[in-house]
Amino acid sequence: MCRLLAYSGEPIFLEELICKPQHSLVRQSMQADEAKVTTNGDGFGIGWYTGMADRPEPGLYREVTPAWSDENLLALCSAVRSPLFFAHVRATTGTAVARQNCHPFRYGNYLFIHNGQIGGYEKVRRQLEAELPDELYASRKGATDSELMFLLALAQLNRGETVIAAVEAMLSNVQQAMEEKGVTAPLRFAAAISDGERIYAFRYSTDEKPPTLYLNRCDNGTIVASEPLQDRNCPKCPEWVAVAPNTAVVVNGISVSTRALGVREAVPA
Repeated sequence: MCRLLAYSGEPIFLEELICKPQHSLVRQSMQADEAKVTTNGDGFGIGWYTGMADRPEPGLYREVTPAWSDENLLALCSAVRSPLFFAHVRATTGTAVARQNCHPFRYGNYLFIHNGQIGGYEKVRRQLEAELPDELYASRKGATDSELMFLLALAQLNRGETVIAAVEAMLSNVQQAMEEKGVTAPLRFAAAISDGERIYAFRYSTDEKPPTLYLNRCDNGTIVASEPLQDRNCPKCPEWVAVAPNTAVVVNGISVSTRALGVREAVPA
């Protein structure tokens, strides 16, 4: 399983969350506390928005090396200041260690990060890829189920759905494909998607073991993360609150709203 991080609020240097905290994302790449595997060394990536209207598309940096060993990551995080950014460290669930398989995934002004997996992915991959419209299929660069779910959600967005409704429809379609192929392994989905204005985060699973996801309202904004970045027993640290299973969260700076995630009947892409 992977570890992810998203931030929305006043512009801060990326290093304030990715590198500096006691249990930063870089440290989680070496020693995660709440993941199936301790080490997340199969690549990493960061994506950030400038906050400027004439630059709506986010910047992106991804590499296949472990986050703890990449000096360029540390240099970028100490120099880039952003009001909204994503970061991710990867532990592959079967697909190759390659740059195109590293998160975040970007399409236009959208960014996406994910922790989890489609159960029986090898059985449903071909069917789900066939549901992508031509322009989205052509943009698929990697082989992961994460990128595929992102593009399937974008297909729903292009049909006029809201972000949350698009993700609900995507999850419904994936579940239906799994059922048709007789897959009994779970679909697990902790993820965040952004349009450059808001973060939409999700915690969902078809079994009782959804991937971990936390919220933290800090002084400057709001953090979404797979694990707390500080010691939860520290009285001086802001409180980390676990996102309830099967929940969608909308974050815009210090504004946070939640709603139950309703996975609907399958919706054509």
